[in-house]
Amino acid sequence: MLARAGRVWIRPSPKIPETVSGMTDGDRMNTQSRTQSPAAQYAQSYDLHMRRALELASRGPARGINPRVGCVLLDADGAVLAEGWHRGAGTPHAEVAALNAAKESALEAGRPAEDAARGATAIVTLEPCNHTGRTGPCSEALIAAGVTRVVYSVTDPGHRSAGGAQRLRDAGVEVIAGVLADDVNAFLDDWLTAERLGRPFVTLKWASSLDGRTAANDGSSHWITGTAARQRVHEQRAASDAIIVGTGTVLADDPWLTARGDAGELMPQQPVPVIVGNREIPAGAAIFRHPVTPIFEHSHDLGALLSDLHRRGIRRAFVEGGPTLASALVREGLVDEYLIYLAPTLLGGERLALGDIGVADIDDQLRLQITSIEQLGRDVLITALPTPNADQTEGA
Repeated sequence: MLARAGRVWIRPSPKIPETVSGMTDGDRMNTQSRTQSPAAQYAQSYDLHMRRALELASRGPARGINPRVGCVLLDADGAVLAEGWHRGAGTPHAEVAALNAAKESALEAGRPAEDAARGATAIVTLEPCNHTGRTGPCSEALIAAGVTRVVYSVTDPGHRSAGGAQRLRDAGVEVIAGVLADDVNAFLDDWLTAERLGRPFVTLKWASSLDGRTAANDGSSHWITGTAARQRVHEQRAASDAIIVGTGTVLADDPWLTARGDAGELMPQQPVPVIVGNREIPAGAAIFRHPVTPIFEHSHDLGALLSDLHRRGIRRAFVEGGPTLASALVREGLVDEYLIYLAPTLLGGERLALGDIGVADIDDQLRLQITSIEQLGRDVLITALPTPNADQTEGA
């Protein structure tokens, strides 16, 4: 049964850590520290400040080539010295933002800015980078500032940016890794996936009747789902770097592929439209009036196509294509997240959400892990993730 609030979480969301009602993190630390060893107290302190760093990271932009990162600087006594988070490509990374904040505070207090972080501990959600892009290496900035300890959660998987932890160790900085790793891995899952695989994190969305049909027999589909569900789709488009459809969808539906608000207005963030296929699109198609210039991918090699999008800076791809494109992505194991909108209606017929996905018999079925169920008006949104191959036979 759905909860009164309209949403059932199958597993707790790690996005923004919560405190226990009636007791702050600091209260719990003070209570528990009386019976804990110094080492355990330090570990708990790192957890507390890493949660704050994760909260800071959530303030950054979800789109773009850079990850959302937060940083908390502690002085030698463990008190918060400064905080920072990354505000997007070309702006200071979280560590440098925190160092800059510490310098500003030192100047305001009449202390030398160059010594503001000397002897400090940096708590940061992602391993400090070790390369020069639009900004310099965070590892070098921390070393130059005199930071003596760096505590981070998740290792940077980037081919160019990784190695910051080793650089810090080589400079004599104490490095502690893996604090709240599960929480931060979940928070950065889309970016980490894109960096590890060299392709965007792919979300596949479809809207269907309860019997799995995405249109009536005559092809009509406006509308299967209601207003609330359709508005959520617009919000998900706005949170994505690109929206991908096939030429068949463009020719059949002439979609705008824009992200719009409740009143139909264009949202500030628009995904790049990506059209896959070789069929010619008429010059008068709505896609050519999209506020962002479309990308046309004529290759049917989906792996190469996604790699090309990654090279173009696309890290999060939202797929709204028809059954041909959707089935191909599922069949090739290129889907990282499923968003399935179900309407309480029956259509029958042959217009299914998916076609051939490579399942020849029941042993080949592709099992998913449902992570949340949400009611949107009369409709239901199911969010699910692929399961590892080892889990495919569960329940057999």
